[in-house]
Amino acid sequence: MPDNNHLHNELSDSVNPAYHQKPGKLNSAKEYADGIQKGNRAFLSRAITLIESTKNEYRELGYSILEKCYDSTGNSIRIGITGVPGVGKSTFIEKFGTYLIGQGKKVAVLTIDPSSSVTKGSILGDKTRMETLAVQENAFIRPTPTAGALGGVAGKTREVILLCEAAGFDTIIVETVGVGQSEISVKTMVDFFLLLMLAGAGDELQGIKRGIMETADLVIINKADGQNIENANRARSDYQHALSLFPPHPSGWKTPVQTASSIKNYGINEAWEVIKEYYEQVNGSGYFINNRREQLVYWLHEAIESELKTRFFSQPNVRKKLAQLENEVLSGSMNPARAASELIKLSR
Repeated sequence: MPDNNHLHNELSDSVNPAYHQKPGKLNSAKEYADGIQKGNRAFLSRAITLIESTKNEYRELGYSILEKCYDSTGNSIRIGITGVPGVGKSTFIEKFGTYLIGQGKKVAVLTIDPSSSVTKGSILGDKTRMETLAVQENAFIRPTPTAGALGGVAGKTREVILLCEAAGFDTIIVETVGVGQSEISVKTMVDFFLLLMLAGAGDELQGIKRGIMETADLVIINKADGQNIENANRARSDYQHALSLFPPHPSGWKTPVQTASSIKNYGINEAWEVIKEYYEQVNGSGYFINNRREQLVYWLHEAIESELKTRFFSQPNVRKKLAQLENEVLSGSMNPARAASELIKLSR
């Protein structure tokens, strides 16, 4: 068990400024789990930090907490939202989340920040990007650096989703980076995937990868206001035509295209109506449950790969030899495949 004083000092409090309670010293996973399931935001935030920790002792405690919360998970609608930088994701999510709270929902927003390649820390600050939503009693915002993870999704996002569900949040929004990397991975952890696009920003149909378009359950042309309304409507028609040429969705769902404006508060409730319609259709057909089961198998394999990688690089023999082999690869005296083979032999 980690030292509690060290742990208390290292872990951050809830990012929701509406909550400032201090849980004090916690000596067991059960205390964390009980606090989370009672809706304590500080307990939730610290458990997330444990899960995301690079220290084995903290991460293991985090997994123990998650195991004790597992029976309280799964009771939410998980929504992934992505789009290119500048499309207005944060503003849309703030308006959307505020609307959902008005509908009686409890909303957790997991905003996946791009990481600095130097410090590995978050570049953006979501408390400053979503100030109105952050102070809502039924909202919880958690920024997480990607730290180099592919797909614009942080490595422990799925576990964080489960912890938020255990804390009673019935709507989970995952905002991805949207920097041109493969966003397909977000589809493996959410029920509904919303793609935000801009009109009048170049060749729209060439400006987004087909793979992302194919995963979208709803496409929204954002910032459809002022002089951009006509362009937005034209883009909506173009995207709808393009989507009709794609193979049918496995669920039988036909992806609609809408327009929206966060400034004018237009298209927000319409987006939620589409999500509800989607849920009713896929839940009724059995696709919803089957999709979540397939996601579990996918994340089993992802967890195996992650654990193997962590254990491999934590071995003293590997750490000792790695720098030497990196230098040999850089100098050209050894090819990468041979260097990798040498390291793997050391790990046996």
